[in-house]
Amino acid sequence: MTTASAVLRPTPFTALRFRGYRIYLTGQTLANTGAWMGSIALDWLALRLTDSPAAVGVTMALQFLPILFLGVHGGLLADRYPKRRTLLVTQSVNAVLTATLAALTIAGAVRIGHVFAFALLTGLVFAVDAPTRQVFANEAVPPSHLRGAVALNASVFQATRLVGPAVASVLIGTAGIGWAFAGNALCYIGPTIALLRLRPADLTPAPPAGREPRAFRTAAHYVRKRPRVLWTIVLVGVVGTFGLNFPIVLTAIATESFGGAAGLYGLFNIVLAVGSAVGALAAGATVSTGLRRIMVYGGLFGAVQLLAAAAPNLPVFLPLLAALGFVNLAFQALANASVQLWVDPAMRGRVMGLYMLVFTGGTPFGAPIIGALTNAFGARAGMAVCGLVPAAAVVAIALVQRGSVSPAGGSAAR
Repeated sequence: MTTASAVLRPTPFTALRFRGYRIYLTGQTLANTGAWMGSIALDWLALRLTDSPAAVGVTMALQFLPILFLGVHGGLLADRYPKRRTLLVTQSVNAVLTATLAALTIAGAVRIGHVFAFALLTGLVFAVDAPTRQVFANEAVPPSHLRGAVALNASVFQATRLVGPAVASVLIGTAGIGWAFAGNALCYIGPTIALLRLRPADLTPAPPAGREPRAFRTAAHYVRKRPRVLWTIVLVGVVGTFGLNFPIVLTAIATESFGGAAGLYGLFNIVLAVGSAVGALAAGATVSTGLRRIMVYGGLFGAVQLLAAAAPNLPVFLPLLAALGFVNLAFQALANASVQLWVDPAMRGRVMGLYMLVFTGGTPFGAPIIGALTNAFGARAGMAVCGLVPAAAVVAIALVQRGSVSPAGGSAAR
């Protein structure tokens, strides 16, 4: 297949032609499986220790608080230093932190303070790891295959949700929550081995950026002059802050609305993952990277979540949850790949640091709000707000686009 044909007929799987990407994706598959195991265990541990959805919200907030202040600086590190070496460090630190929490939980000595501390420390690692991981695919595949690589990353990430929650649910129900954390720690061996196996010929590193004392200002100024990048990042920020509070609303839906426990919450994550994996692959096969398509998926995400919040029973709720996963990952994969393709290679780390800042950095604000609303008004009301706010944001951006006015003061590009 020629480069031109790859552009005309993109598929996520063509990225697998490149050895470096195959090795990297293999390691990340194991790491992502462990991450989902740890995510399910952490949410459930916070709920078990406190019997409060608000505590789950605080845990989420602490995980993402560091990127609010350090996200763009983490992106600058991705632009300045070898990404492979940086990822080796972040994987090793995460393994040590997770193994420590596993030991505390298995010993019966864990307290909610330990959970909060773990969330904050892993958040600090995430502030460096996330933007580096986002742009690493640029070194493993040519630009013509980038969208497919990003989509396949997202699809595999969601597909591991089929395995991770299932394994975590079995371990929690039999051996205990601590062993789910232990399994997560062991899974970090996968990406470490994969990164060590990569050869110089497998990667095409971008030229390192120079020192930048005002990384945030530089990235913000760069984005402000590119309306379609700006509006995409704004919408991503709204969805990340208010729309993606699944651990809060789904744990509450499982226990409050349907009378379930950890097993039902695990099932919810599996169903969500099925739709998510398909949605990511659909985005990778999309030729257009226009802002309009991104907005359509964002609007559908809000509308489907509103419908799921009103679902009267599980036979209605589960298909809507699968549809929610589809539009969510189609939106995320298309937005992520589009922004990377729209910006200059030398700026990708900082722009993606800003992207991750607004995508996850709003969680310290959105998660406690959704947790408090869920506590006060119930699980369905909390989930309804998670859908209403992104839908309203899409309408607002569409109205601005119709008036051809952008924050940069020029015509809004699509």
